[in-house]
Amino acid sequence: MDERARRASGGRDKSRRPSATGAASLDPAIGETLVPADELQGRVRDLAGEISRDYQGRDLVLIGVLKGAVLFLGDLMRYLEVPCEIDFMAVSSYGSETDSSGVVRILKDLDASIEGRDAVIVEDIIDSGLTLQYLLRSLRARNPASLEVCALLTKPERRRVDLPIRYVGFEIPNRFVIGYGLDYGQRYRNLDYVAVLENRGG
Repeated sequence: MDERARRASGGRDKSRRPSATGAASLDPAIGETLVPADELQGRVRDLAGEISRDYQGRDLVLIGVLKGAVLFLGDLMRYLEVPCEIDFMAVSSYGSETDSSGVVRILKDLDASIEGRDAVIVEDIIDSGLTLQYLLRSLRARNPASLEVCALLTKPERRRVDLPIRYVGFEIPNRFVIGYGLDYGQRYRNLDYVAVLENRGG
């Protein structure tokens, strides 16, 4: 998530047309596959099972962080076996193209109160953790009954703050990744797997 600034600054070479199918392999920007589609879906299903067991009989609201978590959240909630509501936040992180300063501006806030409710933040990727630290501080101030984090991907090598991440999909190396909601210049989100961005040229 702390990659928002550099993702938004990506080049927009219109000669490249990624897709979620085999045609995407023709795009030289799409490198090594880190997490194949079948492994993604299997792990998302497992995470949903864990959340379903933990939140049986509780008032669960999933908070998706736009835009990267949309695909993950959509699949996760379909696999849940307990009732839930969803809400969304959008934030902008300030910093260089490679590092977030942790200074965050909320672009879209929650539509409903989470006071007294069991909330789970659903994130696409956590690297330094600074933006998530801000979100946790902001949301805890709203007095939820509980607040946990479910992250599809984490980068332990880049972590700058120690954060409680209860549900983790995959730990990945310090590589810039795209696919399954993750973008570069607002592109490549539609890939159904997670891959390394091989070429950042514009």
